[in-house]
Amino acid sequence: MADLRVLRADCAACAGLCCVVPAFAASADFAITKPARTPCPNLQADHRCGVHTQLRDLGFPGCTVYDCFGAGQRLVQETFDGRSWRVGPEVAGPMFAVFETVRLLHELLWYLRDALERPEAAGLHVELERLQAETEKLAAGDPDALRDVDAPAQRDRVNAVLREVGERVRAGAPGPRKRFDRRGADLAGADLRRRDLRGASLRGALLVGAKLRGTDLTGADVIGADLRAADVRGARLHGALFLTQFQVNAARGDATTTLRVTLDRPAHWP
Repeated sequence: MADLRVLRADCAACAGLCCVVPAFAASADFAITKPARTPCPNLQADHRCGVHTQLRDLGFPGCTVYDCFGAGQRLVQETFDGRSWRVGPEVAGPMFAVFETVRLLHELLWYLRDALERPEAAGLHVELERLQAETEKLAAGDPDALRDVDAPAQRDRVNAVLREVGERVRAGAPGPRKRFDRRGADLAGADLRRRDLRGASLRGALLVGAKLRGTDLTGADVIGADLRAADVRGARLHGALFLTQFQVNAARGDATTTLRVTLDRPAHWP
């Protein structure tokens, strides 16, 4: 099973790749517009953010939400043998070109690890382990091999099995026989506090600003759900399936929100 340390961002071992590779536009999440593969003006020479402790106050909440699933440190420390993109274009170009590929592969490894920890998925462990080994091998490739990886195709292969895992976990969750199923639905701002969300399918649902305070998401499939500014104060998230640090960071929780031990409580939660 993939080591969690590999799938958790370690900024000290990276070279600020998340501050360089992605593009972002001036919005509620970012105070400025930055083109792709261009260093953020707040990035210092030592690869640290010069306004890290003030990001939210200065209009950069999107930076506090982002998670690379450990792709950054893997590229810098393993794929490129500890070299920074600042060395020159011969490193920067290839490194930037494969960052999103490794990030997606690491995200898939996160989901596969979660699936393998679910007793309900025992009958799928052989296939899950095969996909895990296959995805890990792709992520461990050299720069040339990574450039040729079809990450979206691998995502489709993995997702086909994850969907089955989701159905089995949902079926085994406590709650009503007829499960709440709003996969891919636009639930932005919706008040779901009176819904029984145990075993729900919220795959890919738009839950921006949704009211989930005090809800129980045990056995709920939340893969790809957009939880930006969703109110999860007091919510039981420790049993949610495929929940990521990225989603947790984006939501609005508090000290009473329950999380799995594999997830950190964001510093900006009260």
